Amino acid sequence: MNKNIKIKINDAISLANDLPVSVIAGPCVIESREHTLEIAKKIKDICLQNGINLIFKASYDKANRSSITSFRGPGIKEGLEILAEVKDVLKLPVLTDVHCVTEVSAAAKVADILQIPAFLCRQTDLIVECAKTGLPINIKKGQFLAPEDMIHVIKKASMSGNDKLTLTERGATFGYHNLVVDFRSVEIMKAFGYPVVFDATHSVQRPGGLGDKSGGDRQFVLPLAKAAAAVGIAAVFVEVHENPQKALSDGANSVDLKMFEELLKVTAKIDKIVK
Repeated sequence: MNKNIKIKINDAISLANDLPVSVIAGPCVIESREHTLEIAKKIKDICLQNGINLIFKASYDKANRSSITSFRGPGIKEGLEILAEVKDVLKLPVLTDVHCVTEVSAAAKVADILQIPAFLCRQTDLIVECAKTGLPINIKKGQFLAPEDMIHVIKKASMSGNDKLTLTERGATFGYHNLVVDFRSVEIMKAFGYPVVFDATHSVQRPGGLGDKSGGDRQFVLPLAKAAAAVGIAAVFVEVHENPQKALSDGANSVDLKMFEELLKVTAKIDKIVK
């Protein structure tokens, strides 16, 4: 298998394990039109200043929140309209996740890359439906899945006619309310040939750790991002909020703009040395 498959996003950004690292960044969920456009502009400016390609990410619906009362987002119609505005106004490629086959067609009209959440990475019908769009697909490795088992996930997409895949490491379940990162996973998935992304913020999440919502250990985001860059990755995935304490989802493991810029700078330096 080709060990350095290149995936093009929106004919503008190429992702590969041997190319300079890119970043997938944005808030966990779309909180409002104004907030999304504002944070996207700030993230874009930081990436431009540091010479790093950006794919903006945000979810129109967080279907896997801990509590039924948790904020989920504006929903698919309004959410996709906001993401379309981010594309049009800021000229950024966008990524959003899909949770069921009925969402895929609408999301594919706006998104430049579709994302399959970790909990859904074995949902055959969802993978096949995403593959049929012809868009690049970012598949997050489930917290419950061994990295070598991602080959079966890959085959579901490739046998449906789509080899434009990226694979994301986001930690593995370690007892209750805890995740750990085994960096062997990055190397194992890189051996499949597809670009590997490291999710630096979800990897420090503590699922259900705050009772009715997840907690997180933000102080470990930067060290884990450094380690991933030293192993060699195609992109780093980071959830960013100007005030994580007030974020409506995943605030405990999101980073602020200052930490985001620091992460970009050190990741890019390590990446340059490694590659």
